[in-house]
Amino acid sequence: MTTAECIRCSLDRRLREVLTPADGTISPKLDQLRQTLVRVDRPDNALTWLSRALNRTVLRAIVTEHRQVSHESLDAMPPSNTVTHLRSMLVAAGALEPRDERLHAAERWITQEVAGRGPLQHQRVLHGYAVWHHLRRLRSRLAGAPASHLQVRNVRSHVTAAITLLDWLERQNLTLETCTQAEFEQWLADQPRYPERTAHFVRWAVKHRHATGLTAPALRWNGPSGALDQDRRWADARRLLHDDSYAVADRVAGLLVLLHAQKLNIICELTTSDVSQQMGRTLLALGSRPTVLPAPLDDLVDSLLTMRKSAGSSLIDMPSNWLFPGRWPGQPLTEGALARRLQAIGLHPRQSRNTALFTLASEVPAAIVAKMLGLHIKSAIQWQKASAGDWAAYAADVSRRSGTLTDAPAHDTEQGTR
Repeated sequence: MTTAECIRCSLDRRLREVLTPADGTISPKLDQLRQTLVRVDRPDNALTWLSRALNRTVLRAIVTEHRQVSHESLDAMPPSNTVTHLRSMLVAAGALEPRDERLHAAERWITQEVAGRGPLQHQRVLHGYAVWHHLRRLRSRLAGAPASHLQVRNVRSHVTAAITLLDWLERQNLTLETCTQAEFEQWLADQPRYPERTAHFVRWAVKHRHATGLTAPALRWNGPSGALDQDRRWADARRLLHDDSYAVADRVAGLLVLLHAQKLNIICELTTSDVSQQMGRTLLALGSRPTVLPAPLDDLVDSLLTMRKSAGSSLIDMPSNWLFPGRWPGQPLTEGALARRLQAIGLHPRQSRNTALFTLASEVPAAIVAKMLGLHIKSAIQWQKASAGDWAAYAADVSRRSGTLTDAPAHDTEQGTR
C-alpha cells in the first residue's frame, strides 16, 4: 500500500523541481531559501504560494537566466510585488544581505533622471544637486540607519522640482546661466507644482555658480491648510480609547496622531526599544526625551508589545523589533498602508495631526513641543506663531491637570513634559 506524501515533503519536492537548473546543481543561496520554506509553520501556505504561475516564473527566471542570486540580479528583473516579496524572503532566509531598499530605489531613480536630461550641462547640474547635495546629506543624517518614506519622498520632490525647471529651460532654449530674473519670474507665475522646492534649487544653483543674477526668496509658511476640527478630534480619540472592536495596532497609531500629533512615517518607524517602563509607568520615545503615556493609552501600548503581528501574509516569519510590523519579513508597516488602515476606521490622519499640533502649539511653549513630539525647534516655533499661543499661565495650568484620558481633556497629552 502506497503511503501518501506529507505536505512538507511535497513542498520540498516541488521546490527542488523549480529551483534546480539543467546541470542538477542548485544554487547555495536558493537552497537556503528552500530549506527555510520547508521549515515554515504552515507548509500548506508555502505550497499554495509555489503553485502560482507568476511565482514559479520568477523563480525559474533566476535559475535559468541569472544563475547567481544577488540584489543586482533581482534589480535586473521587471519590478513587481512578486520580486519584492521574493527579495524579502531571501533576506529573511539569510541568502541575501539586508539592503536599504528605499534609498536604493531613490538612487536608481536619480541615475535614470540625470541620464534622461538632454543638455550635458543640465545633467551635471542635476547630478550635483541630487547626488552631492541631497543624497550625501541624507546618508550623513542616516548614519547607517534605513531611510524613512518621508525622507526619500522629500529628496524626490526636490529633485523633481529641479527637473521640471530644467526641462522648461530647455524648451525655451535657455540654461541656468542664460536665464534672466524676468524669465524665472515668468516661470514662477505659472505656479509650478513645487514652488518652494524650485526656489531652493535656484538658490543652490546660484551659490554653486551654475546661475547668476537670479533670486528666489524662501516662501513663508502661514499655518496649516484645511479645516481644524477639535470636536471631531476628541470624538475620534474617545472612540479609539474605549472601543475594543478596533485592532489594538490601529487604536495606538490613531491615538498617536490624535493626541501626540505624530506623522505616519514616524509611527511606522517606532520600535519596541522606544517603549520603556519606569516606576510603573509606560514611556514612549517620540522626541528627545521619553513621554509618559497617560491611561488608558499606556495599557494599549503594553498590549501592542505582546500582540503585534505582521500586517501581511509573508511565508517566512522574521523576528523584528518594529512596533508596527509590515507585510514583508523584517520590514515595518509602510506609511501608505497605515494611512489606509486609519482611513478605514474613519480617521483623516493629516487633518487630525494638524488639529492636534495646532492645539498643542497654542497651549505649550515651542521648546517643550519640540522635545515632546520630536519636531525641529524652528518648526515648533512656526506652529506656535500660527496658533498665536500664549503661555503666561502655563505653569499654573499644568499644576491643575488631570492624570487620565477618560474624559479626553485637551491638556492631558502633556503629562510627560513636566
